[in-house]
Amino acid sequence: MELQAPGNLFAPQTIAMARPRPTAKCRSVYVPPPRAAAAADYAAGDKACPAYQRQTWDALRRSITGHVNKATAANIRHVLPELLAENLVRGRGLLCRALLRSQAACPAFTDVFAAIAAVVNSKIPDVGRLLLVRLVIRLSRSHATGDKTQLAAAARFVAHLVNQGVAHELLALELLEMLLAEPTDDGVEVAVGFVTECGAALSEACPRAVDAVFDRLRSILVDGGVDKRVGFLIEGVFAVRRARFRGHPPVRPELDLVEQEDQFTHQVEISLQLDPETHLDVFVASGTFLQDEAAYDDLKRSMLGDDGQDEDDNEYDESEDGDDDDEDTDVTIKDETETNLMGLRRTIYLTIMSSAGAEEAGHKLLSIVRPGHGQEVELCGMIVECCKQERAPKTRFYGELGQRLCGVGRAYQAGFEACFARCYAAAHRMGTDELRAAAGFFAQLLAADAVPWGGVLGGVRVTEEDTTSSSRILVKTLFQEMAEQLGVRVLGRRMNDGDDPVVRDALFPRDSAKNARFAIDFFTAIGLEGVTQPARKLLLSGS
Repeated sequence: MELQAPGNLFAPQTIAMARPRPTAKCRSVYVPPPRAAAAADYAAGDKACPAYQRQTWDALRRSITGHVNKATAANIRHVLPELLAENLVRGRGLLCRALLRSQAACPAFTDVFAAIAAVVNSKIPDVGRLLLVRLVIRLSRSHATGDKTQLAAAARFVAHLVNQGVAHELLALELLEMLLAEPTDDGVEVAVGFVTECGAALSEACPRAVDAVFDRLRSILVDGGVDKRVGFLIEGVFAVRRARFRGHPPVRPELDLVEQEDQFTHQVEISLQLDPETHLDVFVASGTFLQDEAAYDDLKRSMLGDDGQDEDDNEYDESEDGDDDDEDTDVTIKDETETNLMGLRRTIYLTIMSSAGAEEAGHKLLSIVRPGHGQEVELCGMIVECCKQERAPKTRFYGELGQRLCGVGRAYQAGFEACFARCYAAAHRMGTDELRAAAGFFAQLLAADAVPWGGVLGGVRVTEEDTTSSSRILVKTLFQEMAEQLGVRVLGRRMNDGDDPVVRDALFPRDSAKNARFAIDFFTAIGLEGVTQPARKLLLSGS
């Protein structure tokens, strides 16, 4: 298995994928080094022979896979010229296969892979169409077999290709029609995620069609034919739409690499019989190999130009002709590949997983992190992400670890405050288990006064407009956990403390009777009626 998922976060899933076990499908054959060297020497003598073509094909496959796997939003502008330097006309099947495999393994980087596809499609449109054809075939197959994982990954890829202008909006609408025609829990969940990802682009291109999609979602919600969890997801996407898809832009600025007039948009219909052209993924000797390579060299020069190389050579010559005093000039080299950051995250994860208790983990982690270099924030983020992947009984370990770190210095308290703000803002993207695990972790920190209540809860405003169904689950679990640890009476006193008006006004807004009544009803509904007594008295006195 060649694939190794790229990413900005060394999550537990990535650990599982990093060293795949050999399977029966592996076709690699060991060739002794002397025999490989002899074959290479023989092939070098005749560049048109099948042996040399096979050698260059293997090198092309490894290079394309490597460029795709190492691409991130931070380094994509450096990876793309290297990728375009490869013969993507010959390797278009390899590129599409690498993009599909990497995206299925790491859906969080779908927008990065879509940006790669958009740039290559603007230069070689056949690549964009082939990728769309294979995606549509995967969508149809996974929908027919009920494979939710494949369906969600493929739908997300199509959504970002629509955002990039590679896929036409009609494909998005046809996909939504397929998912919502006979609604199931999995189909509706995938459709909600799809609309969340590309709803902003669709609302701009075809607003009436988007209205029809949301009318269909509303009717599904009213009919009650889906699971309650899916109903919460539908309510969440309506909240996202009311906010004009704020937080879900079609394309991030760092991934907006192609001008709209330079892009080629393809229309592929799901209902048609499509050819995935799988023969492009395997080696076939060509009688016009040398001519094809020369033709791509000309195309590569037109895409990348050769001025950059000349400018680099001129700058090098001028630097050699300069004075000798320039040799003492200090040169600062900045690592843009995030290698050190990935290494730090890997070390933190392995340390947490290998520790027997929170005390041991805290001691080891404090010896790893260098204070004053911003690594405290990364450590806090990794602890929260690891906690979100664990079951409920293990979250107490992370809570004790967080308390130990918060006792060391204010930097860790600020790090966990920022982590809670990110979790609360991205609650709609988290599963129910992740929401419960994160809420349990922060409830343990708040109950122990490891972090300031105002710093964590000051950004939570319990009103109908400022909360979604997902964020309400997070808040509900958070306060229920704190009630178990502190007791309802102590919790109510802390929530209504006049000495901390930031927390009090966030949890029980006083700007209007409507918001105050909503907060009272919310805490009453989750079984914490005792904490609402001061707010009830204030509401009655005001009325």
